[in-house]
Amino acid sequence: MTNTVPGHELGYQTKLEEVYVEGVEPLLIRSLLDRQQYYDPDGLAEALGISSAIWPLFGLVWPSGLQLAAQIATRPVRETERILEIGCGLAIASLVAHRRGAQITASDCHPFAPRFLNDNLHLNGLSGLPYRHGQWGEAKPVSALLNVCLLSDRYDLLIGSDVLYERDTPQQLAEFIDRHAAEQAEVWIVDPDRGHRPAFNRKMASRGFVLKQEAKMPAFVKVGPATKEPYKGRMMIYRRQNALTR
Repeated sequence: MTNTVPGHELGYQTKLEEVYVEGVEPLLIRSLLDRQQYYDPDGLAEALGISSAIWPLFGLVWPSGLQLAAQIATRPVRETERILEIGCGLAIASLVAHRRGAQITASDCHPFAPRFLNDNLHLNGLSGLPYRHGQWGEAKPVSALLNVCLLSDRYDLLIGSDVLYERDTPQQLAEFIDRHAAEQAEVWIVDPDRGHRPAFNRKMASRGFVLKQEAKMPAFVKVGPATKEPYKGRMMIYRRQNALTR
């Protein structure tokens, strides 16, 4: 089901669609209508380094995000485990984990990410989910208009999808993960083969993270009750080297 939602009064248009992740109830997700949407009247996104070309990317349903959600749907819920989704966008993986009772925090640098997260929590009858502003790379000014907390804690499991999208990302993301990973943390990254994986492996290794497993993802992602979409990519699982010896 896909319904267009008028949004001219918001400065952008959205749609409602059901998202299917195997093992959990379908989610009703509000997303941007298409990649042509853009709205930054106060220049906040621009101040954070988000150009008009990449502004809408946070608000779309991506195949890699669905793959990550499918993986977190199969992980046993551990009462004391703290999970962080990095570069969450619409935070579908976070919504799935939250629905299953996991202790998860969503993070992104887009100023509209928390707005869409709250809308989608409400649409699915879910309680509040922690959100933190988390940005890798050069530090950008964070306006009080964001009205969100900055990411500062460390987590046991860090997950992300399609986050290796630029040449400088491997080093920036590895540094970011190192800052927010607990001593024995595990890291899951779903990557649609954008070409930066080898560099990221090296940068992670230099910070004590060993590539424990690299697996091809299922060839398709489920996008409807009987609809599948082709997918090319894989998931990498890293552990800190000292954690592997325990």
